[in-house]
Amino acid sequence: MDFQLTGTIHEIYPSQQKTEKFKSREFVLKVSKEIGEREITDYVKFQTTQDKCEVLDKYKVGNTVTAHFNIRGREWEKDGKKSYFTNLDAWRIEGNQVTNDTAASYNTPPADEFDDKLPF
Repeated sequence: MDFQLTGTIHEIYPSQQKTEKFKSREFVLKVSKEIGEREITDYVKFQTTQDKCEVLDKYKVGNTVTAHFNIRGREWEKDGKKSYFTNLDAWRIEGNQVTNDTAASYNTPPADEFDDKLPF
């Protein structure tokens, strides 16, 4: 299943080389919504793996992004005790990259650079 969630990047962690062939990188999105008179805020941790770890290099804390992700669950057993864990594996991240905390975009050209003479 493909899921997506839009929020503000709250944390970006360094890549971690878990094994010789596997690396991962985690990030946290802050997602707020108003329910009645209250604002509810969730902090949702995602992971990227392998070549997707570098995707986070173009974003900073404070950027608003949409993370497309899959939910992965694993069973783990140690000393006869079973445990389960769940990962939100982000496979695509979309959003504007900012140059500073004011959220100026690298992706959007200044208004005077738009061409009003398009043929359609």
